Amino acid sequence: MEIIGYAAAVLIGVSLGLIGGGGSILTVPVLVYLFGIDAFLATEYSLFVVGISSLVGSVSYFKKGLINFKMAFVFGLPSVISIFLTRIYLLPLIPENVFQIQNFTVTKNIFLLLIFAGLMILASYKMIKNNSSEEPLESITNKNSAFLAAGQGSIVGVLTGLVGAGGGFMIIPALVNLLKIPMKIAIGTSLAIISINSLIGFASTVNHVAIDWKLLVSITAIAVAGIIIGSQLSKKIDGKKLKPAFGWFILIMGIYIIMREIFL
Repeated sequence: MEIIGYAAAVLIGVSLGLIGGGGSILTVPVLVYLFGIDAFLATEYSLFVVGISSLVGSVSYFKKGLINFKMAFVFGLPSVISIFLTRIYLLPLIPENVFQIQNFTVTKNIFLLLIFAGLMILASYKMIKNNSSEEPLESITNKNSAFLAAGQGSIVGVLTGLVGAGGGFMIIPALVNLLKIPMKIAIGTSLAIISINSLIGFASTVNHVAIDWKLLVSITAIAVAGIIIGSQLSKKIDGKKLKPAFGWFILIMGIYIIMREIFL
């Protein structure tokens, strides 16, 4: 299964490099189901894998001047605060046995995976539906757009802190719609935000878990190779055309996780 896991790690990187998001949503399922890692620990590993991969992916955008650091700050600061609070204070409050329905007990691991599956279904919807949501909206004022972006940044931070996903599927539409950033700059800015969010989230709780650094670094290296491949492919392939197909794949994966955790 590990061989399949490493192949999936390449896909994670390719997606991040090609469409600026989406790949990170696969990281936790890959770690849990293909590498056999505990769901809570998988969220920690995911933050590192996604953070390093996104950081590498953002370098080429930085060199081309395709990162808007001012808007990254507007969106990213509330995100970082939310991630820190979620990892330090919210996650420890979740009990090992969350609740029980007859003979079925929802453990902390199952609870996190179900949240993650719901996030995958939401991400798939945003990828499958018409890209009109990524066209700038003229009716939102600059003041309101900055406020809304900060609010959405906080939501992304909570989700990243809880399940270790980068949230690119939410960040890019917010940057384009609310902050009026062109798509290419939005992708580069999204990668920068994801890398900062994920690495800060990882650092905030790394001392509280046992890390298999050899495994973690090897998975990350494969994902980084994938993001380099994806960045090169983005010069020849329009990532928007691949988004719906990738969205359907994520939808199937989300439904699979729900079915597996509840009925198997």
